[in-house]
Parts: sequence; structure tokens; C-alpha cells
Amino acid sequence: MFAYYFDLAFRSLKRNKALTALMVLAIALGIGACMTTLTVLHVLSGDPLPQRSGSLYYPQIDPRDMVDYGPNVEPPEQLSWVDGMYLLHAKRAARQALMTGGMVPLQPTQSTVDPFQAVALYTSSDFFPMFGVPFKYGTGWVDTEDEGKARVAVISASLNDKLFGGKNSVGQVLRLQETAFRIIGVLGDWHPNPHFYEWYMGSYASDEDVYLPLTTARDLKMEHDGSTDCWGNSGGDPEHLETVNCTWLQFWVQLDTPASVADYKSFLEHYSQDQHTAGRFLRPPNVRLRNLMQWLDYLQVVPSDTRLQMWLSLGFLAVCLINTVGLMLAKFMRRASELSVRRALGASQRALFGQLLIESGVVGLLGGLGGLLLALFGLWLVRQQPADYAELARMDIAMLLTTLIIAVGASLIAGLLPAWRACHVAPALQLKGN
Repeated sequence: MFAYYFDLAFRSLKRNKALTALMVLAIALGIGACMTTLTVLHVLSGDPLPQRSGSLYYPQIDPRDMVDYGPNVEPPEQLSWVDGMYLLHAKRAARQALMTGGMVPLQPTQSTVDPFQAVALYTSSDFFPMFGVPFKYGTGWVDTEDEGKARVAVISASLNDKLFGGKNSVGQVLRLQETAFRIIGVLGDWHPNPHFYEWYMGSYASDEDVYLPLTTARDLKMEHDGSTDCWGNSGGDPEHLETVNCTWLQFWVQLDTPASVADYKSFLEHYSQDQHTAGRFLRPPNVRLRNLMQWLDYLQVVPSDTRLQMWLSLGFLAVCLINTVGLMLAKFMRRASELSVRRALGASQRALFGQLLIESGVVGLLGGLGGLLLALFGLWLVRQQPADYAELARMDIAMLLTTLIIAVGASLIAGLLPAWRACHVAPALQLKGN
């Protein structure tokens, strides 16, 4: 029966091609606009580490003076060197990593490659296992190399391709800021977005070229390129960030159970209270411990204009569906005589209603295919924009299927009223008029 109704739907759509084209176009325009913005929002608000985000937490404490103090004031979004190193070495979590970003001059040993500024992340040894960073060659460094300020480096796959043609470069020398570093690892395919772990380099920034021990970077006075928030008389001297009253480091911990989360938050509160009692923290203890997705929500990494565009596109889709309802109503009511004959021959209202809904679904499917093409074109236009997230605007299989499901579902909803009206026309009046 379904195949029969499907065949009837196609015959009906062919009989009035102009009206069919208008309905398909209306749905295609609405779906194309809607799915372009929904896909961008889906990409930007996704979980960067789906298998690990539930156990990754971002601690915050408040070491500032009493200026602008008030109830419910959020702690700074970063840590000072003193606090960061204490929490790192306390090792109260399963893993912990302290980090910041910067730009470092790279002098290639290859004569065919000119010197350039490489994007660097200065961090500690737990960064790689905590975030599940895959390696193509080699591995990361260990705690003793952090403590010894070792001249070791991990590089990205793209930098390895650029400098070494994609070959195993472990053991090769990399010159950074006129200093020789030994390459100990080359990353595999790892591109988490948003750029959650060091967001001051850009929430959707490009990946780092090189990863170095934080202690080594500070020993060599490498450039810190993130945000620095200071208080009191501190001026944020980049040469002496270890001793000034400034927050400039990001800190992540891995907590695998609810009990460990509660214990770590208690640890932060006790540490803050101890520092307050000693006179170093002037404010009462004020701590936060958000998991990865809560942290991204707090930062509001999804651009506000993206959400606005989504709501506008949904409104546009609603307008397109209203127009489609009118077109379907005109089309179905024009077939009142045909439907009355079928009723007279024994077809039930239920059967006719199903036939007309299937016809609506076919219109939605055709409109969905057209909307899919328009959405792909819209995403291509987004990728031409200068925004840092533009390159991420690509449709995956899930969103492709969602496009077709929304199109068919919307057209079925749009067809409910026209189908109901057409099925409740009195057959006697139509047959008598004929």
C-alpha cells in the first residue's frame, strides 16, 4: 500500500509541476538557511574530547586584593606562577597540567625553509596522557625533564611534514630562539575544537606547532602571548612573571570519580584558607571547579552572533513552512473531486489522509535534497569569512541525515492541515457538482 501511495504522490506532483516546484523551493530555502546555521552551531558547541570531558576539570582560586571585591564575584580565569606551581607539585589529582602559549622564533636547519614564528604551547608532562594526545612517533617528556628544564620538544604532524617531509624526526635537532632542542615526539591526528585547554590563544585557533616544558620556556624567557591580569603595584613584566602578582597560567586536572572531585574542591578551599590566614590572599576563599563542558559554557566560546543567526534562520524556516501550507492547501483542495470519487468507491478518510501525507513527505524529501545543496553552499560561504572558526564549518554525516529528517518532518507537519481539510470535504457535494 505504501508503494502505491508513493506512486500516486509522484503522479500528482507531476501533474502540476509549477506548484510542486514552488513547494519544493520554499522548503529548500528554509532548510538550506536553517541547516547552515545549525551546522555551524553544532560544530562550535561540540564536545572537543567526548571520551574524556567528564573527568577533566578546570580549578579556579582567588588571590587578588580587595579592589572590586563583592559577593558572588568569579575568581580569575587563570593562576599565578606561585599558585600554579604549588597545585601542580601537590599532585592531588590523577593527572594535572599547567600551561600557557606563546610565539617562538624557529630557525630551520634546512636551507629550503626560511625562519618563522612557530606557535608554541609551554606545558608540563601530564598534558599528553591527560588529554589523550596521540603520537605518530616518539612520546612526550616526563616529570624529571620538567624539573631539569630539559631542552626537549614535541612537534605537530604539520611541522614534521614541513621540516622533515613526514619522516620520523625523533632525535633530530630543532632550533628555537637560538637554542637547540631535541625532538622526542611527533603528534598524530589531534585537533580538538574548541581550543579549550589554552583559550587565550583563540577559542578556535589553529593547532600549535611545538610543545615545550613550561619550566624550560621560562628559563629561556620565551615569549608569553596570552592574557596577563595583575593587581596591586604589579606591572606584568614579562621577564619576571614568576614573582609578580599576576594570573597568566591555565591549569587542568583529571578527576575520575565524584569523590575525587569533592576532595579536590575541598583541597582548593583549604589551600585558599591557608593563604588567606597567612595574609597572602586578602579575599576569603573563593574557588570554582568546573568540568570541561561547564567551563566552555562559562566562557561562552560560541559567538553570540551564531546563536542569533540560528534563531533568525528558524524563523525563516517557519515562514517558508507557512507558505508551503498555503500551497499544499490549494493543491489538495483542487483535487477535491478526485478524492470524493475515491471516497465513493470505498476509500476511507484515513486512507486518503495517509496518501496526502505521503505526498507531503515526498515534497519534503525533494525540498530536503535541495536544502542540502543550499546548506553546503552556505557552509562554503562561511568558510570564506575571516572568522577563526570559519574552516570548521563543514557538514558531517549526522548533520546530513538531520537535514533530510527535518525537511521530511517539517513537510509532514505542514501537510497535516491541508490533508485534513481535503479529507473532510463532503463527497456528495463534489459528485453532485460534477
